[in-house]
Amino acid sequence: MRPWRGTRHGMASLATRIFATLLAISVGSAAVATVASALLHQRVIMNAARVELDNECDMVASALDGAADEVAELASIDLGEVRATLVSPLGEVLFDSEADTGKADGHVADSGEGGASVEGDGSPVRAADAPGNMSLSQTRVLASGNAIRLTVDRAGISAILMDDLGILATLLAVLVVVSYAASRFLASWLVSPIIGIDDASLAQRTPYEELRPLTDRLDEQQRALVEQMEELRNADAARREFTANVTHELKTPISSIMGASELLRDGFVLDEDIPGFAARINDEAQRLAALVNDILTLSRLDESERFRSQETFGAVEPVDLLVLARDVRERLSGRADHLEVTITVEGTSTVVSGFPHMLDELVGNLCSNAVRYNRPGGSVRIWVGMRDGRPTLEVTDTGIGIPQEAQAKVFERFFRVEASRSRESGGTGLGLAIVKHAATLHGATVSLESELGEGTTVTVSFSG
Repeated sequence: MRPWRGTRHGMASLATRIFATLLAISVGSAAVATVASALLHQRVIMNAARVELDNECDMVASALDGAADEVAELASIDLGEVRATLVSPLGEVLFDSEADTGKADGHVADSGEGGASVEGDGSPVRAADAPGNMSLSQTRVLASGNAIRLTVDRAGISAILMDDLGILATLLAVLVVVSYAASRFLASWLVSPIIGIDDASLAQRTPYEELRPLTDRLDEQQRALVEQMEELRNADAARREFTANVTHELKTPISSIMGASELLRDGFVLDEDIPGFAARINDEAQRLAALVNDILTLSRLDESERFRSQETFGAVEPVDLLVLARDVRERLSGRADHLEVTITVEGTSTVVSGFPHMLDELVGNLCSNAVRYNRPGGSVRIWVGMRDGRPTLEVTDTGIGIPQEAQAKVFERFFRVEASRSRESGGTGLGLAIVKHAATLHGATVSLESELGEGTTVTVSFSG
């Protein structure tokens, strides 16, 4: 199994992190165990030495109590490594078994600090002269008043550790090697199931429960990416369809203008027919201008939604929807009178924050459609006010209505319920699409209710 290596761009590999962790844990555990065992070893040694020294001290004290010459008797006793010191009640050293080594000087002079005196028994433990060792002593007061002290040195914890230094070094080397090998194996063993995760079902194939939050997040990101790609494909398809529709819609007025103008240029039009041809050219030019304006408006709205920027629409200003509705009524009054349609504005002053030009486009397109698809003697009612705590604009007409199956499509670009009537009345097929995007720009919602032959009501509800 190939070890996992991930040190690109300065990142620490998983194996390195596992190695450092294992080594720290094993070395720390070994150090604690070593010190603990050394302390336990020292305690056993000191307890055994104390018992042995205590027995020897009792034995020597018994022998000296029955002797006529304590110094001679003490000198005749072989105590091995145990040091024997005889002290008078005044603190004078009468005998020291190590006097010949030069270590006797001062040994009993500090006995008061160590707890050994002629006034009683003592068993102090203190640092020995040899580095790392501990000195254990027992003292007995004899019948003569003198005191006998027995002292023995035993290895302290530092000496024990120093004696085991070679073993500890070997143990450390073994721990390094074992930790390194284990880290390489564990890294590869842990990573292999992760590498084998099927990206088509991340959440279902999680190898470790600890990875569940990560795989869930990756699964969500994957779904979001798929949705974004689908949206991009849909947007691309919509763009191609829009381009084709724009091309088709532009061709009609351009062809009409070119045909009429060529006939006028070549003199094939009678003098009495020239005004009619001029009127046709003017109507088609106005239709072409309206179509271009609507396309530019939609392009700006698309750009705003795509880049989430509203800078192209200027500054946000307070706009009174009631005043705006009255302005639109005045602007459409000529066309409405021509089609014998009455426009009324009702409601109360209602102010929203938005872009004046785009709000004018929204209200203007709704009212223009209501007039265009109405019938002679019909009416258009514009109502403005608060509904459910939200500023609301409602446009109701008594026109031809929209079939149920077409209501979901009326806000699509270039969709017409009656294409021939729309072209005759100058419609571009983009008005309601502009209404939908302008409402979205202002955080508003658009709803439509219509009954064929009865009329249509479009409601725009702004955020409170």
